[in-house]
Amino acid sequence: MRHRRRGRQLGRSSSHRKAMLKNMASSLFLTERDELATEIHGNAPRVRRRITTTIQKAKEVRSIVEKCITLARKVQPAYGAAEALLPESLREADKLNKQEEAYKVWRKSDDWQAWAAARAPIVNAQRKALQMLGSREAVDILFNDIAPALLEENPDRVSGFTRILKIAKPRLGDNGTQAILEILGENNNRDTSDSVAPAAPVLEDAPAEEDAPAEEDAPAEEDTPAEEDTPAEEDTPAEEDAPAAEED
Repeated sequence: MRHRRRGRQLGRSSSHRKAMLKNMASSLFLTERDELATEIHGNAPRVRRRITTTIQKAKEVRSIVEKCITLARKVQPAYGAAEALLPESLREADKLNKQEEAYKVWRKSDDWQAWAAARAPIVNAQRKALQMLGSREAVDILFNDIAPALLEENPDRVSGFTRILKIAKPRLGDNGTQAILEILGENNNRDTSDSVAPAAPVLEDAPAEEDAPAEEDAPAEEDTPAEEDTPAEEDTPAEEDAPAAEED
């Protein structure tokens, strides 16, 4: 019995199932790659922030994706606090160059200790997300692109960053129920078409036809008199029996 065992087995072993769910969660975040990375790796997504799978797998992956997004969203204020502690000479660089002399001097100062303390929540959250996703590129996209965009679009949203849409058409081959797992934001609201239906042609009012005069009711035919009953024929009297011939 599988009492007190959470989750679906999905017909796979434990190691296979965990690797598959990691791969699917990473694939969802990797749909946010820029155009250059997409050209290098190929396999451009049809729609960003969306993957298609079976509904059972989508429900399992959703919990992993929600946890990762929550981790990345909670530490977004720490990015601003850590950025404010960087020196002006190092703030403009995309990545800190540890070989520069200015960095070496700053690394030994107390300012670096304050910067490292402000950035500690970010590092901790990234390590946890890396354990769940298994892809450093997916973690970078999550913390640098997806989480800031979700925070900007809806600052009051603290959960429910994904949704599952069931597809009516089953999967060809095994007739499995398919579903779409997508991250809200760009896919939150559907754009309505601006096309306007053509106006119906205006028809001129045709003159109303005059009502034809009602035909007069024809006079009812007079009832013909009923034929008199013919008198019943009288019964003819029965012929009398002829007298028997006398014997000689």
